[in-house]
Amino acid sequence: MRVFIALELPDDFAADIAGLARQLSAEVEGRFLRRESYHLTLAFLGEIDETELASTIAAVEETCPACNPIPLRSDGLGKFGRSGDATLWLGIAPNPELDDLVYPLRDALLDHGLDFDEKTFKAHVTIARRAKIPSGSLPQLAFPQDSHAARVTVFKSTLEKDGAVYKPLYTYDLDAKAPLDLQ
Repeated sequence: MRVFIALELPDDFAADIAGLARQLSAEVEGRFLRRESYHLTLAFLGEIDETELASTIAAVEETCPACNPIPLRSDGLGKFGRSGDATLWLGIAPNPELDDLVYPLRDALLDHGLDFDEKTFKAHVTIARRAKIPSGSLPQLAFPQDSHAARVTVFKSTLEKDGAVYKPLYTYDLDAKAPLDLQ
C-alpha cells in the first residue's frame, strides 16, 4: 500500500483554502484538488507492507505524545516545477511546534528502519497540479485565517484517474494526547 503521514487540516482552514483555490482558478489553469484532499505532508513513505505499517504507527505513537497542536499560518503561494506545468501550493509559516513534530517523527521512522522521501521539509498544502501559472502578478487574494491542526494521520493513498484518494488508517489527536478510533 502507498502511505504517507500528514497533519489533517481543521475545517475552517480547509474551507479558507478552498476559497483561495476558487479565486486562483479564475487566473490559473490546472487540476485543482478537492477540499477533502488538503493536508500537510510530514513524511511520504511510498509503498509499504503491513509490518512496515505497524512500525509507522509505532513511530507516530512514540512521537506525538510530546507534541502540541500545530499553529497554521499562511506563508504565501509557491510552486514545484515549471510555471507551465507546476504543482501550486500554499506555504505554511515555519514554527517551533511543527519542528517539534516533524523532525522527531522522521527520526522515529528511521529508528524503525523505515524509508521515506527525505527531501528537505517544506511545510505546504498542495492546491493544484499541472498548473499553468501566468506571468505577472495575481489579483489580491484572501488567504486562510490562522488556525491550529491537532490530527496526525497515517493515510493510504490510492491513485485513480481523477487523482489520489486518501483513506485514514490511523489518527493521533494532539489535543486529546490519544489515538482516535477510526471505526
